[in-house]
Amino acid sequence: MPRLTLRAAFLLLTALIAASPSVASTPVPPPPSLPAKGYVLLDAFSGRILVGQNDNERLEPASLTKLMTSYVVFHALKEGKLRLDQAVPISEHAWKAEGSRTFVDVGTRVRVDLLVQGMIVQSGNDATIALAEAVAGSEGTFAALMNQYSQRLGLKGSHWANTDGLPDPQHYTTARDIALLGAALIREFPEYYKWFSQRSFTYNNITQQNRNGLLERDPTVDGIKTGHTEAAGYCLATSALRDGMRLVSVVMGTASPKVREDASAALLGFGFNFFETRRLYAAAQKISEAHVFKVGDPVAIVVRNDVYATAARGELSGVKAQLALNPRLVAPLAATTPVGRLRLTLDDKVIADVAVYPAAAVPTGSLYRRLVDTVRLWFS
Repeated sequence: MPRLTLRAAFLLLTALIAASPSVASTPVPPPPSLPAKGYVLLDAFSGRILVGQNDNERLEPASLTKLMTSYVVFHALKEGKLRLDQAVPISEHAWKAEGSRTFVDVGTRVRVDLLVQGMIVQSGNDATIALAEAVAGSEGTFAALMNQYSQRLGLKGSHWANTDGLPDPQHYTTARDIALLGAALIREFPEYYKWFSQRSFTYNNITQQNRNGLLERDPTVDGIKTGHTEAAGYCLATSALRDGMRLVSVVMGTASPKVREDASAALLGFGFNFFETRRLYAAAQKISEAHVFKVGDPVAIVVRNDVYATAARGELSGVKAQLALNPRLVAPLAATTPVGRLRLTLDDKVIADVAVYPAAAVPTGSLYRRLVDTVRLWFS
């Protein structure tokens, strides 16, 4: 291994040990067994799956579908294709929507922010379809967008045929995909995530309560979404934040609202009681330096995003880090060019493996430096 890589790995490991006091790890009992068709518990920051049972099995999502719909709508807002204060028309197709409703009136125009609250808080199928039509022109075209964004997110077990979650043979997802989707919503759209914790919403003089009962039971719960059809059973995606650790649980196919809430609470309790998550490196934090040919000074190396690790309580003191830089780095380098990998291991298991980058764009150095390093490259 090159001398620089050994030195970097040593410095990284020393920093981790200094930041992680030695604490005896907490024994981890078996996870709870829950009365659901499928369930999963995910750490939203590190991406580690802590519990999973039938979590890759294709299941009917019911109104958990609206998480995917929300993701596409939020992208449209972010890209300026839609505005919160924009009034959009209510079509007959939206007005006639079956199931849960916000009770929008056909032929009227309703602001996007009101429709979003109707979709998320009330689970209104009419508000959901109206948003889809505003973004894509038709619900069918919007569903195609849902599938495209789903592929970008790596949701390998999902296919969306509509925006509201009514039963369809080509409409399915998995507990794991919903957890990944929930984490993406929290990570990418914090400015809109607030609506998932809203307790009630009034439209057309009709007030409806958020169906997520855990919002009342647990003050650390701040979302996400319920779902129910006769075929899908009672479903619940939940997120909670405690002491800097955020978990996302997904329970699908239970027998009642109480069962889905109790099961979700059990998953969250298991995760928070027996695991911990720590940010080991901050985005743009300098972790080492690298020699780059045709540049006079060493180049600072950083990670572009925060790097988190999740383990049983007390085990993070055993994390080891290794930085492997690409050989023969030559300027110029863009700030977006990966120049190596940072790998974190715990008990010889990889818990994080991320690319590292120059802290800034690296231009070529002086003419003298370029000439000298060109010769060195011939013999390296």
